[in-house]
Amino acid sequence: MTNHVVARGWGWRHAGRDEWAASEVDLDIEPGERVLLLGASGSGKSTLLRGLAGVLGDEADGDAAGELLIDGRPAAHARGTAGLLLQDPDAQVILARVGDDVAFACENLGVPREEIWRRVPRALDAVGLDLPLDHPTSALSGGQKQRLALAGMLAMRPGLLLLDEPTANLDPEGATSVRDAVVAAVAATGATLVVVEHRVDLWIDHVDRVIVVGARGGTIADGSPTDVFDAHEQALTDAGVWVPGVVPVVARTTPHGAPERLLHADGLAVGRRGFGRRQPHVAASGISLEVRSGRALAVVGVNGAGKSTLASTLAGLFPPAAGELVASAALAGDARGAPHEWTSRQLLTRIGMLFQSPEHQLLAASVRAELEVGPRALRRDEADVAPVVDDLLERLRLNRLADANPFTLSGGEKRRLTVAASLVTRPRMLVLDEPTYGQDARTWRELAALLDEVRADGTALVIATHDRPLVDALADDVLAIGAAHAGGPR
Repeated sequence: MTNHVVARGWGWRHAGRDEWAASEVDLDIEPGERVLLLGASGSGKSTLLRGLAGVLGDEADGDAAGELLIDGRPAAHARGTAGLLLQDPDAQVILARVGDDVAFACENLGVPREEIWRRVPRALDAVGLDLPLDHPTSALSGGQKQRLALAGMLAMRPGLLLLDEPTANLDPEGATSVRDAVVAAVAATGATLVVVEHRVDLWIDHVDRVIVVGARGGTIADGSPTDVFDAHEQALTDAGVWVPGVVPVVARTTPHGAPERLLHADGLAVGRRGFGRRQPHVAASGISLEVRSGRALAVVGVNGAGKSTLASTLAGLFPPAAGELVASAALAGDARGAPHEWTSRQLLTRIGMLFQSPEHQLLAASVRAELEVGPRALRRDEADVAPVVDDLLERLRLNRLADANPFTLSGGEKRRLTVAASLVTRPRMLVLDEPTYGQDARTWRELAALLDEVRADGTALVIATHDRPLVDALADDVLAIGAAHAGGPR
């Protein structure tokens, strides 16, 4: 197990794209090194990890330049030596039961059955996923799926661990436990580690080296954590890289009008109906809340507490499992009943929803067309729509990608696109599930400032998030919910 990584002038360009997703990358990572890979959103970090894992595809999928080697062999010919944790955990859930999913990669590597089932519970325990082996994967939250994917990777015991935002959807305690599991696995096996992460503080004391890739190719900095952040703090901050101890400032805007109550809940229980289930599995109950125009309500809690289920219920996508959820006339207008009884067109201008996984709401073949889906459904005049779309593309740094296929964007770019798509129909209430996922410091600040501006214009925000700086920057009220219960705002 050596896993020596070398890149010489390496780059990759997706088919049909003019821009290179990564370019002029030069690296030499020694076996057993622990590397934190940083860079602005869209700088090619995820592309590089996929290249090392050998899953970028062939000539039909894009163009490669330079060399990318693992132990002297092209990375594409060394598949199976690296374990890759993707940005989107849904993309790595394969089988219906937790134990089978963790065992899947080991089975493909030909690990003996007895050894596989010794590894599976150990891997689940290492990432803090305390669930029965026959627990359905469809019932997992986004953060739990992330832990599941990591458990499957650790069970493989690869010589090269490639982690792409491994703690993005985890609560702080869960993020620490996952990091500790990775650090322990690396220490026990001597594996090489390359981790892409915006939570720099979480990893800074556990890596040997920090490499910062530039937005236009090459590297900005490469060295020990102390050397990189001491010598390049201002340059990294200007480039949008998260720097330990530096939190972007968002200037709050005063609302333009008096707040109106749009939605309220009393004794609300929320849950999902799984396959073959007549009654929903209750994820959280006893919820009382108010959503008001011009105010932001943050929903916080541990993974699996029901934040996403509550968000979907407030957005009218799930019916309440119990209790009361009432929309006021200021929100409902001529729509009748509770939000889940409204038509999709009625929801468009009343309640916008941002899913935790951006891929779940991408519909069009280009970025610009994605932003035009909602307005076209409302039959709005093209001349009125174009300036709004152009403004959002510019403000969220997506204008250079207007003609690109949304599925070729980085995770952070997809997130900004789906935020823009949620805003373009100008709903009175906007429900956002982890809106800052995958953002660098610059795009985080710009996205937070845009959301604050929307709130000040009178839109109500409901934000389900683990991002404490975002809560501190935007929230007027905070609702903390627990694993099977919840309370009122505090």
